[in-house]
Amino acid sequence: MPNILLLGGTTEASALARLLAEHGITAMLSYAGRTENPRAQPVPTRIGGFGGVAGLAAYLRDHRVTHLVDATHPFAATMSVHALKAARLAGVPHAALTRPVWQPAPGDKWSSTPDIASAVEALSGPPRRIMLALGRMHVEAFGARPEHHYLLRFVDTPSQPPALPHHTLVVDCGPFTVDNDTRLLRDHAIDLVVCKNAGGSGAEAKLVAARNLGLSVLMIERPKLPARTEFLRPGEVLDWIGHTPSSGTDRGV
Repeated sequence: MPNILLLGGTTEASALARLLAEHGITAMLSYAGRTENPRAQPVPTRIGGFGGVAGLAAYLRDHRVTHLVDATHPFAATMSVHALKAARLAGVPHAALTRPVWQPAPGDKWSSTPDIASAVEALSGPPRRIMLALGRMHVEAFGARPEHHYLLRFVDTPSQPPALPHHTLVVDCGPFTVDNDTRLLRDHAIDLVVCKNAGGSGAEAKLVAARNLGLSVLMIERPKLPARTEFLRPGEVLDWIGHTPSSGTDRGV
């Protein structure tokens, strides 16, 4: 019988967890340690790391995991690499459930940068009003560009104020709509949006709003990962679990 370890924290992971539960498939959904208020799930959950590649491989063996599914955020590169290596060490089939990348549409004014450090460097110049659509993890890096006023949107109130001399903090967990994001960008006189190419539909509203307002977007591209078996829909993962590991499609990312 299948016994799935699902690395989660995304809406895709939650959707797959529901599908696994509906089909009576044994699964454990694992959240990263920084998850503060994980949503209720229809399968058992755990929170915290595994102790690197060796620790994750040992977990797979000790718990007799038959399939490892990586449904972490597209920018959780370290965890994704560890998952791939641990699955190989333990001899467990591995696949990723991810999102298609965002692509610019007619009217978009995008520029691309490979990482956070490059994004910070790209902000050299006169003061601007910038929406940092990055969550909390990378905000401090932009302290190197203190001349700008930053609009931040977090899902919950931080324990300490962000370390940026000029900023406005909005606490909102969505769902985000084009109308609301258009109003947000207009009300705060934003002239540049900085975001990661997370993909999917849940956070795309800000990009449509920027397009409608004629604003520039600085897009931080996804980190490069080793070739792996990838799926874009939970149902595809279910099919993969029910067949041989080689039935997936390898897509280098």
